[in-house]
Amino acid sequence: MDVKILVLFYGYGSIVELAKEILKGAEEEGAETRLRKVRETIYPELIEKFHVPLDNTKDIPEVSLEDLKWADGIAIGSPTRYGNMAGGMKTFLDTTAPLWRAGDLYGKPVTFFTEASTIHGGHETTILTMSTYAYHFGMIIVPLGYAITEISSTVTGGSPYGATHLSSKKELDENEIKIARFQGKRLAQVAKKLKNS
Repeated sequence: MDVKILVLFYGYGSIVELAKEILKGAEEEGAETRLRKVRETIYPELIEKFHVPLDNTKDIPEVSLEDLKWADGIAIGSPTRYGNMAGGMKTFLDTTAPLWRAGDLYGKPVTFFTEASTIHGGHETTILTMSTYAYHFGMIIVPLGYAITEISSTVTGGSPYGATHLSSKKELDENEIKIARFQGKRLAQVAKKLKNS
């Protein structure tokens, strides 16, 4: 039975690259996938002033509530903003009440990823802030644990909580890519087991 995986992110730059690697991991596990973005909420004048690189998201569709209903498993990612998810992601998640009321996400597996500009910039707390939605929906949180050795050998690219990236490095390193792909595979594996049970 095919499993459907949604990889959802807010932001630009390296968070997009992490999302794509998680997507590849799910596809390696045979999943049908969708990559979706949350609408950008930065003021247009700031996008121009700070040269925000939105080019790498222009061909990615914006997420809808139907995408969440469609998925058997979901990966959610946001850059950290002061140890919390970005406001754009929270704004979108706050619109999901119809799914909560209908129980549409109950029992679905979910996993989280992030990036921050410093090593201690809130990687794990950002994942925790996103995870609170999963508790209210009755979703099954899929952490990484220490099942992949790269988690123990990197200081920038992930933890038992999920894949992360140190954005001051610009490009993902080999450990970050392996961890992100593992996360996508693991999500697809758990989704399959739950769908077939």
